[in-house]
Amino acid sequence: MSRKCELTRKGPMVGNNVSHANNKTKRRFLPNLQDVTLESETLGRSFRLRISNHALRSVDHRGGLDAFLAKAKDEELSSDALAIKKDIAKAQAAA
Repeated sequence: MSRKCELTRKGPMVGNNVSHANNKTKRRFLPNLQDVTLESETLGRSFRLRISNHALRSVDHRGGLDAFLAKAKDEELSSDALAIKKDIAKAQAAA
């Protein structure tokens, strides 16, 4: 399973642990990923996504999954999230 957020593509970063004696050892900073279920008001269904805590806060701030995906760039989204975005756009165009 990939350690990337499906909405923001935030992934692991690398850096150093620095001791008091200034010894440096490599380490990884992993994103805070959560398995969440988000509901689309337009489609009337819910989707299970693995997203970062930062992305979850952004979804809440923008007013839900539909509003977040409407503003999101296509290259930032995973293939699953991009499919959800296209389904929402089709449903909004039909309504």
